[in-house]
Amino acid sequence: MAVNYSAKEEADGHPSGGVGVPGGGAVGGGGGAVKTRKPDNTAFKQQRLPAWQPILTAGTVLPAFFIIGLIFIPIGIGIFVTSNNIREYEIDYTGTEPSSPCNKCLNVSWDSTPPCTCTINFTLEHSFESNVFMYYGLSNFYQNHRRYVKSRDDSQLNGDNSSLLNPSKECEPYRTNEDKPIAPCGAIANSMFNDTLELYRIDNDTRTPITLIKKGIAWWTDKNVKFRNPTGDGNNLTALFQGTTKPVNWPKPVYMLDSEPDNNGFINEDFIVWMRTAALPTFRKLYRLIERKNNLQPTLQAGKYSLDIAYNYPVHSFDGRKRMILSTISWMGGKNPFLGIAYITVGSICFFLGVVLLFIHHKYGNRNTSADIPN
Repeated sequence: MAVNYSAKEEADGHPSGGVGVPGGGAVGGGGGAVKTRKPDNTAFKQQRLPAWQPILTAGTVLPAFFIIGLIFIPIGIGIFVTSNNIREYEIDYTGTEPSSPCNKCLNVSWDSTPPCTCTINFTLEHSFESNVFMYYGLSNFYQNHRRYVKSRDDSQLNGDNSSLLNPSKECEPYRTNEDKPIAPCGAIANSMFNDTLELYRIDNDTRTPITLIKKGIAWWTDKNVKFRNPTGDGNNLTALFQGTTKPVNWPKPVYMLDSEPDNNGFINEDFIVWMRTAALPTFRKLYRLIERKNNLQPTLQAGKYSLDIAYNYPVHSFDGRKRMILSTISWMGGKNPFLGIAYITVGSICFFLGVVLLFIHHKYGNRNTSADIPN
């Protein structure tokens, strides 16, 4: 609703700044037309647009609560049961306990030569039927720190030759070393996880190695879009990275991460997985795949196993911990009971509120709210 004039103007009988002229507009002292502040006569500006407002009554609210409860609770139970059916086994190999086989490696440094090795024996009580995913996990490692997350050069990682020799200043202080550009530069690459994990099955004191697949662990978009080796002769990565140096904490340069050309340099999948930073200080990243070879036998049978570790990655200085996780997956991904619990909780709350409101409506809803006035 618009008001043409102020109260004083209405009392005077004409708008300020001009005098009404019959058959025409208002003429001001300067001879120009006075601007009006009256909004246009449209449905939008005059607030005449059609509107719909729900009227909440017991007949609409109560069924909504019950329907939500009856839908969410079964979905939550299904998701929760599916999550609990996922097999998972975890080994902490940090070595802080004196009895741990890896205790001797606790104070290892980045450049320890030769690397410290340890072996942990364990027993799987239940078989792992489907494909098994091997993860490494770190705790108290803040990959979500603002300066850490920014410490990279995406143009360099995408194979840009100019960025290879002139990295972004965001990579400081891991941009250059000994007057040579670092490839890959930045704090994320410099802190790449480099423990080596090997899995063996023990049967009658005989150790049989488990085949660990190192390809297919990175996102397709990362492997084929975001990460590229420098342009040139793809079979000669040494020449492509000429004039650069390795990150400070790396034992070898980026073009020696793997012997296979399609998994070397910036497109090495272990490197790509590490470069996708985690959102929380306790996280896990995919390390290897164990594929099921025979449908008649489980991927990992119940029994004795051993984990051989080349302990290269120091975490004791920041009170971190390291883990190896074996896990299967389902249609909803890895083991995570939170989603099922959330569905069950929301559904239960809605169903409970529906019962309470139904009782209140049944007991008080039909009362006459008008006061009886005695004669």
